Amino acid sequence: MLKTPSDWRALAAALPLRSQAFIDGQYRPARDGRTFETVNPATGTKIADIAACDAADVDLAVAVARRSFEAGSWSRRDPAERRKVLVRLADLILAHAEELALLETLDMGKLVRDSATLDIPGSAEVFRWYGEACDKLNGEVVRAGDGSFALIDHEPVGVVGAVVPWNFPLKMAAWKCAPALAAGNSVILKPAEQSPLTALRLAELAAEAGIPDGVFNVLPGLGHEAGQAIGLHEGIDCVAFTGSTEIGKKFLAYASASNMKRIWLECGGKSANLVFPEARDLDRAAGFAAQGIFFNQGEVCSATSRLFVHRSIAEEFTARLLEKVDAYRPGDPLDAASGMGALVTEEHTQRVLDYIAIGRQGATLACGGERVLAETGGCFVAPTIFTDVDPNSRIAREEVFGPVLAVSTFADEAEAIRLANDSVYGLGASVWTDDLSQAHRVARALHVGSVSVNTVDAVDVRTPFGGVKQSGSGRDLSLHAFDKYTDLKTTWISL
Repeated sequence: MLKTPSDWRALAAALPLRSQAFIDGQYRPARDGRTFETVNPATGTKIADIAACDAADVDLAVAVARRSFEAGSWSRRDPAERRKVLVRLADLILAHAEELALLETLDMGKLVRDSATLDIPGSAEVFRWYGEACDKLNGEVVRAGDGSFALIDHEPVGVVGAVVPWNFPLKMAAWKCAPALAAGNSVILKPAEQSPLTALRLAELAAEAGIPDGVFNVLPGLGHEAGQAIGLHEGIDCVAFTGSTEIGKKFLAYASASNMKRIWLECGGKSANLVFPEARDLDRAAGFAAQGIFFNQGEVCSATSRLFVHRSIAEEFTARLLEKVDAYRPGDPLDAASGMGALVTEEHTQRVLDYIAIGRQGATLACGGERVLAETGGCFVAPTIFTDVDPNSRIAREEVFGPVLAVSTFADEAEAIRLANDSVYGLGASVWTDDLSQAHRVARALHVGSVSVNTVDAVDVRTPFGGVKQSGSGRDLSLHAFDKYTDLKTTWISL
């Protein structure tokens, strides 16, 4: 793996950038020829002009995807053969790991060390895991008393639209596309307009791996054009979306206005991190509390952005937490010494700074609170911690999606649970305690999709990920993801 910023920049200068849509096995411009810019948020400079697909391009991609699905070149292929192709795709992702990691970092500003060691290998793992699962999913048999029996099979739904966010571009594409493809569907992937580059390169690798033409298509474009067209299209059977709750609600409206397609949503979060006095290693807990909000610049839907600490340990814990901040100082995303990268866009940076200004009005600013490295032209914000936060304040209730932590205190277990559950979101939570009974008791009481005990935001391809309330519906990862992309068919046999 390349080590220095100059090494990465030399590689960037030689990269062939894919900027056109990928439909029916080939790159092509948007039908009306329009483009939009993708910008490096660490420098403010343009990377490339990307095809701006709209409803006409979605029409074409849907027709191609439907034709490929009905032809059966993928949907009816032996699952063992689908397995080989998806495993080969995983191998190709790893073979091009440096290139993909660099594209990810240039496009959305995250640390290249995270792209190279976490995001790209993690994406390959997801394709490999679902590839290996292809030929291991079997149906059921139900026997009736009269000697008849019923076969229960999982069948692919047809054409799947996958609309993914900019914070983990390739990883989120893998979370949606790998199980959808493994189940035999044809897929139309729309990457976020802020970060289309790895998705466009993935299309080429998928074709090289052996996915037939028309089965995997990538349409870059603006959300209100390409994304809306996918949501409204009556030729799409299912949409899997990760993004804000605001846009998730729009997809529900699109479905009701069109063909009642199933909509699976992984939306916003405001995850709570509860630290009890029964947690003996406060230093470790403080380190993970910092990681839970400052990793990936805080641009994580499940970031533990609400920290609740028992009053008896609040002063000591806050002091330990502030000691961890230095490890997350922003810097050049291509430099291994940097602690955080750049926020994704200038617009998003201003949004985060606006929330910091709101926090200053009622809470205590313990550190950060300002834009830094302005001389680079990039979108860098210092890691920011507010203490004495009113749990009813905006920074405690609304998703900032940046490196901003709201710290509050609680008096007892019941209050901690009440504060954690007092949210429109229900994606994740963390609990710190060495009391096993308390860990189980609190985890059961938290109304969220995932609880991490004595760690933060634990995720594994083998376990489901998703939320409740306005954090969404359905689950990514694990075998349960197949439920989103398959229909159950019952066939009765009378003997």
